[in-house]
Amino acid sequence: MSATATARRPATRPTEPKRKGFLGLDRDGLLLAVPALIPVVLFSMYPLLRGIYLGFTDAEAGRNSQTSFTGFDNYTQLLGDSYFWDSFRIGLIWAFCVTVLQFFASLGLALLLNQKLRLRWLARTLALVPWAMPPVVIGIMWRLVYHPNAGILNSTLKDLGIIDSNVEWLSSLSLALPAVIVVGVWSGMPQTTVVLLAGLQSVSEELKEAAAVDGAGPWQRFRNVTWPALRPIVTAMTTLDFIWNFNSFSLVYVLTEGGPGGSTRLPMLFAYEEAFRYGNYGYAAALGNAMVLVIAVFVVFYLRRRYREEG
Repeated sequence: MSATATARRPATRPTEPKRKGFLGLDRDGLLLAVPALIPVVLFSMYPLLRGIYLGFTDAEAGRNSQTSFTGFDNYTQLLGDSYFWDSFRIGLIWAFCVTVLQFFASLGLALLLNQKLRLRWLARTLALVPWAMPPVVIGIMWRLVYHPNAGILNSTLKDLGIIDSNVEWLSSLSLALPAVIVVGVWSGMPQTTVVLLAGLQSVSEELKEAAAVDGAGPWQRFRNVTWPALRPIVTAMTTLDFIWNFNSFSLVYVLTEGGPGGSTRLPMLFAYEEAFRYGNYGYAAALGNAMVLVIAVFVVFYLRRRYREEG
């Protein structure tokens, strides 16, 4: 082969342009994502779109005729429904109290587990036990703890001389919600503790030692060194915890089913009753759509805080 022919040959083969598919995206990448997108569409997108549609209809259980479009009638009824606003208020109280108490309890536990203690691995393992238990099991266990006659809580308080007679923890209008909040804090602590513990372990030890050399005490080291490093994690964790707690259903349903007298009826419990106890599918779907909008507000708040902190 001549030198001229060799010189004309390109050093590298030019890359072929990627084939574009839907919305200009890579076709090969879309094909690889199809197995993951199918369950998302079937179990997430379709129920969401179906619920949005039902919220504008008069769908009811046991109805043979076709449902009709009613526009915003369900939402107008929802705005004037005192039971809905009561459940919304209870949901906000529940979510706020559980999130705040859960954060401070988890922070204290994370600080303790971050110390160089003997059998630290065992303590960390025991701290994760509630995370491994399903909410239904947790609800049944705590119903036994709160049982007025055979519960360990009343018997312990009696032995300590704190109470004289059995207390109806889950049947009292004033005590049911605080009792359920305690269970919510206990069941959600492991997840928040793990995240905060990971954040504590990422704090530079050199900075802590330098602050100690400069004469900073434990509180000053936490406020000036540890807390600034934890702040982005705390913002993300508390926002997500609030959203998860506001959407709670199974734990409270097993404990009280929304009672007594609706004192623990969270918004999701109210929607469940409207749909499966009274058969008002359209009204329940409208309530679910309203909850989606409320949650979307918190998601936007969370994303804006994240972008602001990253910026």
